[in-house]
Amino acid sequence: MTESGEARTPASEPIRVLIVDDHELIRRSLALALAAEHDIEVVGEASDGREAIEMADRLMPDVVLMDVRMPRQDGIEAAKGIKASVPSTRIIMLTVSDEEEDLFEAIKAGATGYLLKDVQINDVPAAVRGVHEGQSLINPAMAAKLISEFANMSRKEAERPPQLPVPRLTEREMEVLRLVAKGMNNREIAKQLFISENTVKNHVRNILDKLQLHSRMEAVVYAVRERMLEIT
Repeated sequence: MTESGEARTPASEPIRVLIVDDHELIRRSLALALAAEHDIEVVGEASDGREAIEMADRLMPDVVLMDVRMPRQDGIEAAKGIKASVPSTRIIMLTVSDEEEDLFEAIKAGATGYLLKDVQINDVPAAVRGVHEGQSLINPAMAAKLISEFANMSRKEAERPPQLPVPRLTEREMEVLRLVAKGMNNREIAKQLFISENTVKNHVRNILDKLQLHSRMEAVVYAVRERMLEIT
């Protein structure tokens, strides 16, 4: 443990990454960028969604970097299969698609991050570390679209009676969840609420435990659906 109380991955246990893309050149570029990092290990490469699910079940990766558009089975369906088989795995969608529908479906499927393929290759290792530490990772432009989609969903769900029982969150946990829904990261939430980043992480962990979910964005989707949150 560090002085701030955060757990760190021991040097002997690098972050295990599975790369999934139907373009070999992209897989090779990602693999080379990640292989240069001492704390990251590429444990496998898959070329489609079906292969990704099989390899994830066998290799138990910490993080999956995965394209959305692929033959045989796309990344959205593969994400669902991977989360069902290995719930602890964090999934980053890395794609050329900036369509709101793809983003929202990816989050509902269990993706923790969504990056466009114009991201600098040197930024990918930091993205892997971020989601491995429990952060949600979404391009700022995409975050705005996601919030808009949440607002649309909130309006559509207003007519549906809430499904009880809904787990109770504390007032502070609800404050944190509202800021997560606005696209804020841990540092921004800590500054907004005048608390430490470690305290924010603890609140997020408690929220996910209570809701029995695996990512911050899943928690927001759940909270909107159950009318715990109203997004305008």
